[in-house]
Amino acid sequence: MRKILLFIPFFVFLILGAFFYLQLGKDTQYMPSALIGKKVPDFKLISLETDQPLTQEDLPKQAYLINFWGTWCPACHVEHPFLAELAEQGVTLVGVDYKDEKSLAEQWLSEKGNPYTMILMDELGHFGVDLGVTGAPETFVVNRSGDIVYRHQGPITAENWPEIRGYLQ
Repeated sequence: MRKILLFIPFFVFLILGAFFYLQLGKDTQYMPSALIGKKVPDFKLISLETDQPLTQEDLPKQAYLINFWGTWCPACHVEHPFLAELAEQGVTLVGVDYKDEKSLAEQWLSEKGNPYTMILMDELGHFGVDLGVTGAPETFVVNRSGDIVYRHQGPITAENWPEIRGYLQ
């Protein structure tokens, strides 16, 4: 019995080693969304540009991206110029100013340009919670039927755009 107890740490080591080995090569940044294949959740948010309330009925009727961003977000500064390029190419972008102040967002867009078709203010982050946002930037691809088909965490760049574009049909 005593000899068996000596092997317990060895077996624990083997089990942990096997677990970690199986995790090698997996994308550690990927976090699935429970909303894939579902409609954009109901919301009522204020438009940054018009101060009017908007709902999911006001969203575009073609495929588009919902991009969560904030002036406080360093990665959003990196992403913004590429979003401007996408807008010039005709990609429809719905911006969600996430947990931010209106005046700061207006100043940001005035200085950097506005690539968005519409901008929703999610000052308290409730819409972000409904979508499962973990931070900014975070982007959702919505198809023509209004279904969420893909979630991307982190900045959209020229390197990852081909994969994201594949969902924008």
